[in-house]
Formats: sequence, C-alpha cells, structure tokens
Amino acid sequence: MPTKTAPPDAAVAEKKSAEKSPTRAKKVLTMLTGPDLLAKVKDLGDASKSDLVRACGYVSTKKDGTERLNYTAFYEALLDAKGMNLGESHGAKPGRKLSFNTKVQFNGNLMVGKAYTALLDLKPGDEFEIKLGRRQIRLTPLGVAHDTEASDDDTVATEED
Repeated sequence: MPTKTAPPDAAVAEKKSAEKSPTRAKKVLTMLTGPDLLAKVKDLGDASKSDLVRACGYVSTKKDGTERLNYTAFYEALLDAKGMNLGESHGAKPGRKLSFNTKVQFNGNLMVGKAYTALLDLKPGDEFEIKLGRRQIRLTPLGVAHDTEASDDDTVATEED
C-alpha cells in the first residue's frame, strides 16, 4: 500500500529552512555599535558585505518572512563608530536657512515663499492689505486690528534711506 511522502526536494527545503531560522534568530538579538562593531568588522575581514551586515545584527524580517539587510543603518553605525559625524540622520532635514530677502521677478511680481507663509501659519485664501510707505511695502492681514505704532516684528521688508 503506497504511503504519502513529500517529494525529496520539498523535504530537503523544509529541513534547511528549519535549520536556518534558529541561527538567524540568534544573530538578530542586537545590532553591534561602537568598538564592538569595529572589532567584528575587523575580525570578519574578507567577508562579503551582506555577511558583514548579517553578522553585525543589521537584519530585519519582512512581512513575508524573508530577511532584509539594513545596509544604511549598518553604514551609519560604522561611520559613527569611526568618529565620523555626517550630521543628524534622524528627524527633519534642516534645509536652507531663510534669508528674509526677496527680489522683484522679471514679470514685476514680488514673491514671498512658502517657508515664510508657514512661519505665520497663513492659509490659501488669506487676504492682506498692501501698505506702501517710503521705500517699503507692508502686508497687513485683513480683519486684524491695526496698530498705530508698528513694531519690528510687523514689518515684512524694509529698506532704510
């Protein structure tokens, strides 16, 4: 009477996956940093990049169960361990600094960029009164009480004589 057995290839593949999973779980315990990371990289010497990343613990598991090597985190930790700081990699990017200057464009428009409107929490459709003074332009939001004495904070752009 024939018995049901798995094809030899499937049995071998299942055995290999069962053997690999316990060893991977041990390697993923901690991501090495600092002197420990440098020592491990030095010990492994001629190992491939993927083996280095895996051996140092920079591995995560995808939803489908396959492993993902975290090269970026590995190289950032390696640079940090060597004392090379390339700037803060976490959080918002610093971007350009605001100059609080602008130029009249070729078509005569005067542009105030998004960074400035964001500082004042302005929304599309907000309306302003344009006040022209001696060599200055002042924008005042409509519906806001007007001060008789303007402070430096209220002035958008001025040019002294």
